[in-house]
Amino acid sequence: MGTFCSVIKFENLQELKRLCHWGPIIALGVIAICSTMAMIDSVLWYWPLHTTGGSVNFIMLINWTVMILYNYFNAMFVGPGFVPLRWKPDTMYLQYCKVCQAYKAPRSHHCRKCNRCVMKMDHHCPWINNCCGYQNHASFTLFLLLAPLGCIHAAFIFVMTMYTQLYNRLSFGWNTVKIDMSAARRDPLPVVPFGLAAFATTLFALGLALGTTIAVGMLFFIQMKIILRNKTSIESWIEEKAKDRIQYYQLDEVFVFPYDMGSRWRNFKQVFTWSGVPEGDGLEWPVREGCHPYSLTIEQLKQKADKRVRSVRYKVIEDYSGACCPLNKGIKTFFTSPCTEEPRIRLQKGEFILATRGLRYWLYGDKILDDSFIEGVSRIRGWFPRKCVEKCPCDAETDQAPEGEKKNR
Repeated sequence: MGTFCSVIKFENLQELKRLCHWGPIIALGVIAICSTMAMIDSVLWYWPLHTTGGSVNFIMLINWTVMILYNYFNAMFVGPGFVPLRWKPDTMYLQYCKVCQAYKAPRSHHCRKCNRCVMKMDHHCPWINNCCGYQNHASFTLFLLLAPLGCIHAAFIFVMTMYTQLYNRLSFGWNTVKIDMSAARRDPLPVVPFGLAAFATTLFALGLALGTTIAVGMLFFIQMKIILRNKTSIESWIEEKAKDRIQYYQLDEVFVFPYDMGSRWRNFKQVFTWSGVPEGDGLEWPVREGCHPYSLTIEQLKQKADKRVRSVRYKVIEDYSGACCPLNKGIKTFFTSPCTEEPRIRLQKGEFILATRGLRYWLYGDKILDDSFIEGVSRIRGWFPRKCVEKCPCDAETDQAPEGEKKNR
């Protein structure tokens, strides 16, 4: 009951604006189409309510819809939990966020979309128009599980509806197929005939259900994989970069992820609890034996220092308007635009950019303002076309590619 109240009791009406975004509009649209058509097809043409099976089937469809929407809105409106503004712990190992004017708690990261430091941030999900993190990770994962299961049930209804209704109208040469067709030959006949419009709508809903099952099902398996290791998507990336840093400099050290509790069940209980409230307070986390409480943060600081060393300075040779897919920068640049919500930055000829990572036709970096390399001072960063810049002579001699560029070649 407490969790339900947390869903309907918004801190302010601004939370309702999260619905006014292409992600929730599409997600709720797919849920509405699949659930509504599954109920209509089932009641009118496949499994009538006056039968026991039909009643159970209808209740199950309603149950899927309610559980999916409950976990979806829970993930959206409860949110991930944010580090308190101006939070200042008694330690020297944490990073400072100038936007929130607070230190970043272990496992927290600043989200440019939410404009806050998110506790145990996994990623910013456009489908819920919110971050997935400490407080809503369980609800988000349950939504990823229930949505494919509900779509599988709906897809079965769609297939059987079309099959039973078209069985006596079209000849497919399936004389040897033995399926109980009593639903199609029931007496009295359906009040609403299964016409062309119903067939087209059912076929469209079937496509949505199958597509959702595959796409969301893959996301569920990815989430469960990292949950059973007590990681987040960002932490998996940090661990991968730690191995790359150690290998690049041939260091005699081993990075051990500190939050893996040693067993999948213990890791699972860090996210899923009977009360629905995750363990801990989102600011302090238990670590495995032999690990430093801030070893992940220390590794992040090492990676940031390494990032500055391995970054490459570029000079802008062509103006760039900041368009997502610029037509005037070449057809390859247009079609290979990064599929991300990260911003593009406007460039003017003569400016300087410090590139930190890149693709074949795009680079990502910070605009250098007033020849200042001080991190966090008026930072303007984002993606820009590679053909708009050229390496500065001092960096061209080292011939050092931005991070990620070698892997994308």
